[in-house]
Amino acid sequence: MRGSHPVGEFSKGFSAGCDISWQRKRAVEQVKLEGLIEGLALDAKGSLDQDVAGLAYDSRQVKAGQVFVAIRGFRVDGHDFAEEAVRRGAVAVVGERWLSLPASVTQVRVQDSRAALGLLSARFYGYPSRRLRVIGVTGTNGKTTTTYLIRQGLRQCGRRVGLIGTIANLMEDRALPAIHTTPESLDLQAMFSQMVQAGIQDVVMEVSSHSVALKRLEGTEFQAGVFTNITQDHLDFHRTFEEYLAVKASFFSRLQAPARAVVNADDPHADAILARCPPGPLTYSTRFEGGDLWASHVQVEPHGTRFLLHTHEGEREVRLRLTGHFNVYNSLAALGVGLALGTDQAAYQKGLEQVAGVPGRFQALHYGQPFAVVVDYAHTPDGLQNVLQAARALTKGRVIVAFGCGGDRDRGKRPIMGSIGARLADWVIITTDNPRSEDPVRICQEVENGVLEAEKALGVRRHETVVDRAEAIHRAVRLARPGDVVLIAGKGHETYQIFQDRTIHFDDREVAGQALREAGYAAEGETAVHGQ
Repeated sequence: MRGSHPVGEFSKGFSAGCDISWQRKRAVEQVKLEGLIEGLALDAKGSLDQDVAGLAYDSRQVKAGQVFVAIRGFRVDGHDFAEEAVRRGAVAVVGERWLSLPASVTQVRVQDSRAALGLLSARFYGYPSRRLRVIGVTGTNGKTTTTYLIRQGLRQCGRRVGLIGTIANLMEDRALPAIHTTPESLDLQAMFSQMVQAGIQDVVMEVSSHSVALKRLEGTEFQAGVFTNITQDHLDFHRTFEEYLAVKASFFSRLQAPARAVVNADDPHADAILARCPPGPLTYSTRFEGGDLWASHVQVEPHGTRFLLHTHEGEREVRLRLTGHFNVYNSLAALGVGLALGTDQAAYQKGLEQVAGVPGRFQALHYGQPFAVVVDYAHTPDGLQNVLQAARALTKGRVIVAFGCGGDRDRGKRPIMGSIGARLADWVIITTDNPRSEDPVRICQEVENGVLEAEKALGVRRHETVVDRAEAIHRAVRLARPGDVVLIAGKGHETYQIFQDRTIHFDDREVAGQALREAGYAAEGETAVHGQ
């Protein structure tokens, strides 16, 4: 739709309406409008005997001969831009109500434009997901790392793999533009089609709750689905945790046997997920014996993690290059997918064990400094708790954390995250994240409320507020002593910062690197400038 996308700004800093026409290539025979809308239309006005050159949901992207699908958004209504779409050459408009358009333009009325867009897109591209093994990974935390682990496991088994997610969209090693965690349905089907043409066999993708609620997955068929966990997040969108859980659970209702689900049995809400799964779900755990996959003898070390994996096939040791107990869960989820798909388990595990890191996910920066500096995307209470616990396990020194909370998002988690920071870190630096339209100072104050409450219970003061994020990162590095861990949380791989009136380039890793250089350290191949 013109002027807005369903969840606000693009998550990768792309401007709304960016040209992604490169995705719109199609390698199947011409489609007639009549066949395209069969079974979807409530009724229609005008000729259905015409060729369809393509689909569009943004009036600014319409090309001659295309069908424009009008979607009602949160800020604007695509129906209001149907006239513009027609001026640009749309031969038909699909919408939820009749519009005042020239009689020469065919109108198709549907019950739900979002659902129709997904199904029309899948039909237009010849149902490309049916020619792929599509694996969906959903949950509050761990989606990105789990998808990277699955990808590497499958590649080690000789499969050609595509990836769709928060950090990047990949066809083997070729990067494609990443817009949303889960793209809009038309873009998703176009991407699937291009992957099929490129010889991709498997696609592993992150499935956000927004994509489920906004019906971006309509027309996509999955061969496996993963549930990592669910904790408080996105309540600005879903309103209540119960609604958030219901949306996550509904994804598993999409799976049709023989597709299989892989579910974290340790999550308190696992039963709600399992109730929606097709027959034969696999469960994984680090606490309970008797599941399909479970880990024992877990050893978390600074440069990796080891555990004993138990499955119906027996026991074997797993040696990860990733550290942190949370990565035991991520690897169990990935190993469960390998089991569900019937892969060569030895080769698949070897692939997982080769993954040295994922951008912005507990990513350590090495500049020869005598303390650790770690950047992580943790932006939820559970995520922050996990990475702080991982940081604590890596050191006998202090844990210093710098983090904030995003604006125009779930305000309820701000004091919760403040409390977690104060309880699990030795020093907390409250700062900005992406304030968007909100006052950064007010956001920091709401985080501080939780810090102050925790400090009162602990009887100590252990925080300061540095609103400017770059200054906060520099401050954290200056405070560090040998043996400490500096954790910079919240933005991870992101390379921008969003304010009310502008979006700027900002990368926690770059800023932390600059701070380390100014402190006299240097990355490999660099020369230190001065001493600390």
